[in-house]
Amino acid sequence: MRTSQDRDESTTRGAGDSAAPSRRRILKGTAVGAGWAALGTGAAGTAHAEEARRSCGVSARMAGTSISLSLVNGALHWSAEHHGRTVVDTSALGLRLSDGTVLGEDVTVTGGRRENVHRVWSPVYGRDARVVDHYQEQRWDLRDRRSGVRFGVRVRAYRTGVALRYVLLDKGTVTIADELTTFVFPDATMVYSARDENAYERVAPEAIPVTGTAGTDTGPLTDLPLTATLADGLIACVCESSRVNFPRLMLSSVPGQPNTLSAFLMEHTARGTGPVEPTTTVTTPFATPWRAVVIGSTDAELVDNAELVLNLAPESALDDTSWIKPGKVFRCELSTAAGTTGVDFAVARGLQYIEYDAGWYGPEFSTLDATKPIAAIDLPSVISYATSHGIGVFLYVNRLALTDADALFGLYRSWGIAGIKLGFINDGTRSMTDQIVEWAATAAKYGLLIDMHDDVRPFGLERTYPNYVSLEGVRGNEQFPTATHNVTLPFARNVGGPMDYTICYGQSRNKTTNAHQMAMAAVYYQPLNFLFWYDKPSKYNNPANWPGLPWFHSVPTTWDESRTLAGSIGEYVAVARRSGATWYLGAMTNETSRTLSLPLSFLGSGTYTATVYSDGTPGTNPYQTPVVVSTLSVTSETTLAVPMAPAGGQAIVLRPN
Repeated sequence: MRTSQDRDESTTRGAGDSAAPSRRRILKGTAVGAGWAALGTGAAGTAHAEEARRSCGVSARMAGTSISLSLVNGALHWSAEHHGRTVVDTSALGLRLSDGTVLGEDVTVTGGRRENVHRVWSPVYGRDARVVDHYQEQRWDLRDRRSGVRFGVRVRAYRTGVALRYVLLDKGTVTIADELTTFVFPDATMVYSARDENAYERVAPEAIPVTGTAGTDTGPLTDLPLTATLADGLIACVCESSRVNFPRLMLSSVPGQPNTLSAFLMEHTARGTGPVEPTTTVTTPFATPWRAVVIGSTDAELVDNAELVLNLAPESALDDTSWIKPGKVFRCELSTAAGTTGVDFAVARGLQYIEYDAGWYGPEFSTLDATKPIAAIDLPSVISYATSHGIGVFLYVNRLALTDADALFGLYRSWGIAGIKLGFINDGTRSMTDQIVEWAATAAKYGLLIDMHDDVRPFGLERTYPNYVSLEGVRGNEQFPTATHNVTLPFARNVGGPMDYTICYGQSRNKTTNAHQMAMAAVYYQPLNFLFWYDKPSKYNNPANWPGLPWFHSVPTTWDESRTLAGSIGEYVAVARRSGATWYLGAMTNETSRTLSLPLSFLGSGTYTATVYSDGTPGTNPYQTPVVVSTLSVTSETTLAVPMAPAGGQAIVLRPN
């Protein structure tokens, strides 16, 4: 369903849309070019035409980025370049069906079309208020020579990266056993691999660690998003988008094939619960999810190119999105008094929501009824109190209690609940994909926001159902990870989509400074931002002891404009985001102290007052490093020196005078 958030500016189709690709010599297995060649007639012409359909190539190009399809002796391949430099070398394409048919190893081209699209759309919330969707798409229609099955491949080139998907063209049903897409990276590429809530490991593509148990998918497997750093300085992040009626994608090392990763369609849920699904039956015609490669000439540029995942996702399915409000959240202890105190704290600290987490209806793994709060919580009175103060209430629900989501969400709507945080939603199988989409749709039906937790991974669903406002799928800040982990995430997991990361300001278990924790609110894209995790309002009774509170009070969670000013994966990052006329700048470093020089050329005309929250003299442990507040006058001509202690950071508010 099309909404007012999406509007076409222009759409054009290239010449020769219905023509076959020209015959060209194949260089490294990949040819470029487009348009059908004029093919001869008669027996010799027929042979010539058949040869052209079995050894040929096409490309989609946009602003220096290209993705190419090639057919070499009937076998299907792809590759990608960015400003003349290889991002993905010649790599295999294909699908294996349950009857053993392999689509992609012996095919002919039966048709093709090229299309150029340029449009602008406005998300309900996001990194930017305006998203440009500008790409060239090349489509190939193909026929498997052995089975006669008709299918196609679509590739798109954006300025920000490339994407590909398969389309099954025959009408009926098809059972898919495996996807055969590979990603062959240039020599000396390194990737950042992580599975479930593990920390990232920097390894060669062929050295993904073997993980999994007897009840899960096992092997040298990594979750998406998967970031690769290339020897020539390029950086790329493999993501998926528009996953509908399909299992989740992981990537696997390939024995004996250096620099290569291969698609792996999950057969188990992420943590081994639920039935095993070794195949996926789809109703055709059917398009598989997009396999996207977000590309940056620099690490900083990669972060700014993350909108590619949203551009590939289906448009909003909701007619009315006016009720969808991102914001900041405080988790309350499990009592009535804690709820009302939490509301007061939210009002005082500029938060929009409170939340009752696991346990509000009893032990989450033994209590399957999420309709009755424990005796300690008078939920109606807390909801009434919150509503009267303009604060929304979130409730946590373990998936075990989601036996009838329609009835449960309807009940919560009648209570006046604003949103739900769903726990232990471990996706992987096609059934879990379907369930997640259904939960998002059902929640939208009842005007509820969703925060999806545990081992879920982004695939652009927040565009289709904007009430699906956040998800976890990361080694979270609640586990007090290293500063190195924190400055890896902007270039990896967060490229794929929103990230619930539970900022822990002032926690003695932190391995970072308080200014580092503060900077997260600007560095990370997290439209539903849980603040003061693990803490009580009483901790902050004396605001003078907590100089960072004004930052958290004012910082938004959705933005008009975002710019990554500097970054190196695993080393440091600096991001500036604008809301209205005010900019919020966050900078973070790993365990190495450093000073960044950041030009403020993104500012408008005139002078701005910069309120700077920086690291003081380093303490014995990073969390003991004080926050020092200062102000200065700056303009767009200013280059700001941003010193950071080990595991430190800075948070800066830039307000026009």
